[in-house]
Amino acid sequence: MTAFFKLAERGGSVRAEVLGGVTTYITMAYIIVVNPAILSFAGIPAGPGTVATILTAAVGCALMGLIANRPIAVAPYMGENAFIAFGLAALGIGWEQRLGAVFVSGAVFLVITLLGVRGWLANSVPTGLKHSFAVGIGLFLAFIGLYETGIVTSFVTGMPPQALQANAGGLFIAPAVPVKIGNLRDPQVLLAILGFVLMTVLMIRKVRGALLIGIAVTALIGGALGFGQWPKAITALPFTGDYDLSAIAFKLDVTGVLQLSFMPVLLTLFLMSFLDTLGTLTGLGAAANLLDEKGNFPQVERPMIVDALTCMFSGVVGTSTSGAYIESATGIQEGARTGMAALVAAALFAISLFFIPLIEPLQQLRFAYGPALIAVGVLMVGSVRRIDFDDLTEWVPAFVTIVMMLFTYNIANGLTAGLVVHPLLKLAAGRARELNAGMLVMALLCAAYYLFGLPH
Repeated sequence: MTAFFKLAERGGSVRAEVLGGVTTYITMAYIIVVNPAILSFAGIPAGPGTVATILTAAVGCALMGLIANRPIAVAPYMGENAFIAFGLAALGIGWEQRLGAVFVSGAVFLVITLLGVRGWLANSVPTGLKHSFAVGIGLFLAFIGLYETGIVTSFVTGMPPQALQANAGGLFIAPAVPVKIGNLRDPQVLLAILGFVLMTVLMIRKVRGALLIGIAVTALIGGALGFGQWPKAITALPFTGDYDLSAIAFKLDVTGVLQLSFMPVLLTLFLMSFLDTLGTLTGLGAAANLLDEKGNFPQVERPMIVDALTCMFSGVVGTSTSGAYIESATGIQEGARTGMAALVAAALFAISLFFIPLIEPLQQLRFAYGPALIAVGVLMVGSVRRIDFDDLTEWVPAFVTIVMMLFTYNIANGLTAGLVVHPLLKLAAGRARELNAGMLVMALLCAAYYLFGLPH
């Protein structure tokens, strides 16, 4: 195993890889509950959807470990699942066609990856912009953690219905302030703050497993205080009864997707997933010191092939677009450097198939895992030091990437905006020679996303 995963070469150890894999699994296992719940709005039954989600994560993580040998977990994307469930609702598209769109986008990923186009485009992105991806994703993770734990909450939280104003059409008007500080008297919010402080202190003291220890201690304190709920059962057999996958597996409609009217859907799924993967790989590569001197992810084609294959698998078994997960940064922080960590996460997802009733209430303990996302966000923001603040043609696109990613709550929106603004500013400054062909292609694709796609 040491030779296969090149542990010595990458500065890893079996202990660190196992610890990293377990930590990554814990911080992203919420997808087992959240993804089926979101996709149920598209008509995909929750029980089979849960099995499909777990299967996809297990297969994706295993492929990442064996093919790409990277400490990166793979699972159905947040954001893309909302697009599948809600973004396509107005178009009257059935869930079978939505799954078909997922499969086709994965097939396109695979073809352009094998042809070398995807890697060429990824490596054409300027170094400064790549580091802005890491900063944006770090702040995005921190915001998710703050919101999930209740430290930050929606401005309308706690307001009576009559306090919400509506326009002439009866639709609610956006509040003047989008978010506000949460209820700091809430014991669960205080627990989350305690968890973050504990993790920070442990990281300062360079304690191995700082995040995992922080999650466990916070969860135990919360359990002792009576927060959370007992599971209705411990185990359940997958592929039977409420978890029978046959209701959705192999029900995708591919031929119905291959028509001109579906082009905006396919374009949106393609660009969202492509850029999510690019941004995530770059951000995680920076966190694990995997990037080369040009800021490129070495052998980027391998994780991209895994991403494409898993995406196709998602459509076949009945779930949304999949790819590399930003929560992998928690495992990397614990010392994971190879695909062994991804295999550990894959094994835990596979085991989860038999413990779905037990896992569901555990994943409601946001006060326990949320602080880990904030802590990792703090660490990833350090990449801002590698952005050239003295050159506005570099800093402005980086700034646009970061703020659009964070304030639209969508990684792809930030990446597309930055990739469009960068060449425009270079041209306006008379520095067209600094651009490359790949950068121009990326800018055109991103502009097409806003002009012809379905941004959300």
